[in-house]
Amino acid sequence: MLALRPVEENDATPLERLFQEHHAALYRAACRITGSPSDAEDVLQTVFMRVARQGEGLTPGAGPYLRRAAVNAALDVLRKRRTARFVPVEVVEAAAPEQLPLHEQAELRRALREAMARLNARAAEMFALRYLEGYDNGEIARQLGTSTAVVAVTLHRARGRLRKDLRQFATDRRKPA
Repeated sequence: MLALRPVEENDATPLERLFQEHHAALYRAACRITGSPSDAEDVLQTVFMRVARQGEGLTPGAGPYLRRAAVNAALDVLRKRRTARFVPVEVVEAAAPEQLPLHEQAELRRALREAMARLNARAAEMFALRYLEGYDNGEIARQLGTSTAVVAVTLHRARGRLRKDLRQFATDRRKPA
């Protein structure tokens, strides 16, 4: 039987150090976006497999790149799910209005994930960084190499599109049973 031992700091490879430093935050971000712990694990694996293929190209300051890669990979999962008409059974507790019954909170999160998957990639990435990860517009602009004005306009349009897409959820809630 193979016995695993913890990797000591001095014998860890650069990839192992990157993983140790960033895996928890990347997992949480992917989980919030996909709503599925198993999908979040897949996202984490995808991101670090890409890093491993790049070799020694990433430095310890690679956090913003890794977060962006995780958000993009999670959004890819949502897009694939949309085309496959698949909705996961697992639901991660995420921000939803507490006044809704639990089953409606889960339905709202599902509807939001589906609506995010219909956004273009750039808008979905900015929306996830702003509203799921908590970055401000300036931080998002720096990470994505754009201006805060572009971020603000893109977020405004994304919110409008999501609001429109989520109207059906609100309409269905108001209908008598």
